[in-house]
Amino acid sequence: MLIIFKSPASGDVIMFEKNGKEMLTVLGKDPADPKGIVTVEQLPAAIATLKDAIAADKAHQAERAETDETEAKPGGGGVSFFQRAVPLLELLERSLKDKHPVTWGV
Repeated sequence: MLIIFKSPASGDVIMFEKNGKEMLTVLGKDPADPKGIVTVEQLPAAIATLKDAIAADKAHQAERAETDETEAKPGGGGVSFFQRAVPLLELLERSLKDKHPVTWGV
């Protein structure tokens, strides 16, 4: 299943359910709720929270890279949280600029 974040301010951000629910949890929304909204008033706090989570994930990735330097990773490290979160962050920022809410499941 997919979770699609929508706003008239930008294109849709589509995520697999697992990743979308992780983003909703970070944003302080109920991941079990099939639909919801981040209102224009909630956007500044949501943006700040997501930026903090991205920074924490980048720091964690850098820390892991330092300790894993000697180990070869043939398939790479996969897609990290911050790589998945950046498109959603951009959607939230554009929505705030244009004063539009962000919705999902509607």
